[in-house]
Amino acid sequence: MKIIPAIDLIDGKCVRLVQGDYNQKTIYSDDPLEVAKKFVADQVELIHVVDLNGAKEGKLINFDIIKKLVENNIPIEIGGGIRSDKTVGMLFDLGVKKIILGSIAVINQNFLAEAVKRYGPEKIVLGLDCKNGYVNINGWLEESKLKDIDMASIFKNFGGINVIYTDISKDGMMTGANFDAIKKLVNLYPELKIIASGGISSIDDIIKCKKIGCDGVIIGKAYYAGEINISEAIKKC
Repeated sequence: MKIIPAIDLIDGKCVRLVQGDYNQKTIYSDDPLEVAKKFVADQVELIHVVDLNGAKEGKLINFDIIKKLVENNIPIEIGGGIRSDKTVGMLFDLGVKKIILGSIAVINQNFLAEAVKRYGPEKIVLGLDCKNGYVNINGWLEESKLKDIDMASIFKNFGGINVIYTDISKDGMMTGANFDAIKKLVNLYPELKIIASGGISSIDDIIKCKKIGCDGVIIGKAYYAGEINISEAIKKC
């Protein structure tokens, strides 16, 4: 199972939010590159990077930071504000490993389908950001009319696409993931590679995700708060 640490960007800084609330922001570092280098030193294979400014604005805002990470050979997947074919192509040309499509995949499902067809299911990630069973969009600020299980169903036959499932109500709360919802998706759609996100607070949570069939976990606040050691997590899994 993959251990994927997270770097969330606001105004070029490494931050964490609570339940996606931009008014509840904690800055953990002014230098995301140094944070990323520590992850690489811990032998991680991929870092989850989200442009939170971009997610809110609908376009990439922290591009200079993303470019700096890639130029320093940091293996990243990137999400937040990616809304066009031009942006997707530009990021892959830059050297980004994977691209996460969230809001645009809900608004225009054909966009994600075409991206998977063009770049392959190993390169495109579906971001399911959910609350109360419904997918949220535009930086988690707007609830769509699509249920999480229905959105997942649309893409179940995409050749093993990765799906990051984030329960917004759990994110940053350090209370454990929404294991019931994640397990339901894993059982309903074994074709999908489910990545658990939101609320992971301990090695025990990671092991639980592994047992229910997750392909990976994203670790955010638990790392920055000193509750999870990345090297230890990798060894355990």
